[in-house]
Amino acid sequence: MLIWTLASFFGFTAAVGFLTWYYTRKSDHDSKDGFFLAGRSLSFPLIAGSLLLTNLSTEQMVGLNGGAFTDGLCVMAWEVVAVVGLVLMALFFLPRFLKSGVTTVPQYLAIRFDRRTELITNIIFLVAYAVILLPIILYTGATGMMGVLDLGALLGIESETTALWLIVFGVGLIGALYALWGGLKSVAFSDMLNGIGLLTGGFLITYFGLSALGDGSLAEGISRLRQAPEGTFNSVGGPDSSVPFSTLFTGVLLLNVFYWCTNQQIIQRTLGAKSLAEGQKGVLLTGALKLFGPFYLVLPGIIAAVMFAGENLKSDLAYGALVNRVLPGPLAGFFAAALLGAILSSFNSALNSTCTLFSLGIYKPLIHPEADDARVVRSGRWFGWIITLIAMITAPLLAETGGIFSYLQKMNGIYFIPILAVVAAGMLFHRVPAAAAKTALVGGVVIIALCYFVPPFNGLLSLMREYHFLGLVFVALMAMMYVWGQVRGLETPFVQPDARVIEMTPYRYLWPVSLALLVVVVAIYIFFADFS
Repeated sequence: MLIWTLASFFGFTAAVGFLTWYYTRKSDHDSKDGFFLAGRSLSFPLIAGSLLLTNLSTEQMVGLNGGAFTDGLCVMAWEVVAVVGLVLMALFFLPRFLKSGVTTVPQYLAIRFDRRTELITNIIFLVAYAVILLPIILYTGATGMMGVLDLGALLGIESETTALWLIVFGVGLIGALYALWGGLKSVAFSDMLNGIGLLTGGFLITYFGLSALGDGSLAEGISRLRQAPEGTFNSVGGPDSSVPFSTLFTGVLLLNVFYWCTNQQIIQRTLGAKSLAEGQKGVLLTGALKLFGPFYLVLPGIIAAVMFAGENLKSDLAYGALVNRVLPGPLAGFFAAALLGAILSSFNSALNSTCTLFSLGIYKPLIHPEADDARVVRSGRWFGWIITLIAMITAPLLAETGGIFSYLQKMNGIYFIPILAVVAAGMLFHRVPAAAAKTALVGGVVIIALCYFVPPFNGLLSLMREYHFLGLVFVALMAMMYVWGQVRGLETPFVQPDARVIEMTPYRYLWPVSLALLVVVVAIYIFFADFS
């Protein structure tokens, strides 16, 4: 059985690696657009596949199922509400980014405000990716792999801590080689292949989990799942859950909007679209696929809660334990390979975005303005190795945190909210000056960090939910910038220049598809809601 597991693992991994190399072997990896934006050549299937898998990594598979293990169906908010963010991206944000022909979000802010606003945003992104995002990807990836393949036993290592460090460093080094060699096109193509594998594996976990609950009978497993504790399948989170219903309209919504509309790690593949229509189709297809997310990102966690009831299992270990329990050996190897692909995908994408932000936002304008494309790309690769080392050292330390997904969203709020506020204000309020944007960026990060970590400021959070607090900060920052623009704003309202880089004709069915997706989101919540 072990031989079949390892054979399927290495077979799928090798197949993805070979096909990615073959497809991208003649691509331009040395110019700025070629390395960072895939030469602006991405079609909508590649965009959707890359968006989905960059998001669908182990912090989702492990973290969100861990949340469902504890809180039930209400954690589906992170999947379903994401559709609202994707619709906003297609309708509002993406046309403005592509019209400017930018490679990064900070570059857009340089056009809208000034270079210092771009620099501040770059620094915020780089610090956040190095100490928050990349370590969490590596940590959840390592714990997921340990659970699925029992790698500690396979490697002959009794200490979980030692196994965690080894896997983190192994995945980090492989991911760095992958991202720093091939650029965005290699990342996007491998994402699409791994996405197919991970979606297949994710649905298989649900199927085999239900069958195991029913002692081989799928119908009996579904029947037993219905006997879960009251409230498990309620889409409306209670006040003590990790996602209370009221937060869907404040912090949860805003975090999703930032993530899908202004997060460099995610939107970089949309900025590489060959046309506006292709980008919009890719974003909306991702929204449609996200609606299926609860079947493999939430339901397995609920299955694990029923299956392991009374075993005092840590929530972040629930998904790996379920996979290890129910998946046949050969398929376990295949799923572990797809899971590794997901880890590498998210890590590669974040690392590629980090290199992009450094090379184009700091190295080129501040350190070496005369650098040619080859030197700019080389600077990004060197910086990528430094960030990889920081992430690998930081990742194992996260073992002391609680629920990793809740921790991720809390930490994300520190920089998500100020950047989203500044981008949104820049697009909506045409008189807001650069001074207001810089104040919002620095002030927003400082205020949220103080209220999270520093007494007596963190006493404010005892008065409201964290996500309500983030919503309040967002509204305050937007209001401050609007008033500033009205009182001491630009004499001439900002007019966005058209870079004329790609075809800007919108997708023909943009509005009907967008409205249909939003209707489905509302219908899902109504169907599972129980306000009693």
